[in-house]
Amino acid sequence: MSLEGELRVEATGETVGEAKWQALRELELRSPRLDKSLVRFQVVSEGERGLLGIGYSPARVVATAGSPPAEAREASAESSEQHDESPLAALVRELLERITSSLGVSTLIGITEHDDRLVASCLGGDLGVLIGRHGQTIDAIQHLVNTIAHRFQAEVEPHKQVVVDAAGYRGRRQVSLEQFAQRSAQRALESRLPVEFEPMSAAERKIVHQCLQDVPGVQTVSEGDEPHRFVVVRPTADGGG
Repeated sequence: MSLEGELRVEATGETVGEAKWQALRELELRSPRLDKSLVRFQVVSEGERGLLGIGYSPARVVATAGSPPAEAREASAESSEQHDESPLAALVRELLERITSSLGVSTLIGITEHDDRLVASCLGGDLGVLIGRHGQTIDAIQHLVNTIAHRFQAEVEPHKQVVVDAAGYRGRRQVSLEQFAQRSAQRALESRLPVEFEPMSAAERKIVHQCLQDVPGVQTVSEGDEPHRFVVVRPTADGGG
């Protein structure tokens, strides 16, 4: 049941993304001044393809336009207090609003600016489409935003690095990488053989290098060419003894 003042529609599509897009279009038809940042999606069914394409059932979602989740409201309140957003922050916000809108993702964008970097956090309901498999989509978005931001900062030194996050993905990914790095170091020590990671971005390789830099008996190096560059953990000659 929807609350008073909320709009609620159900839509289907071949994929969850298509179903979300159809639901968003229906909401916009009902409310031309719809604020997409207030739209929340609930996936009822991810759809299914039968054997040899027989027995297809569509993906189904419910979209509700109303009050955003608590964390999104907090981010909105924070951003509303920042009346004098820097030109770089305004540029990053505009870029992310365009990108997320094109992807059909409803999100609120909170920006925190530091001396050496700017962190843009996307908050909302289902942001899986924005993150992508193994973070590939959010990494691609971050690369694009940084490329444009660096041109914008052509006369400014040093350039601020832009970090694009979604639903706290970066923090969770860092913890996961550090745990895997520790396990890989232990494997290298026990087997006396190098352990290779899957290809990762430069930022993620840096996390692994920093995590293991003080671990006795192992060393880390990056090998390969972008975008397939990866980390190798090798046991040292002294074996940590």
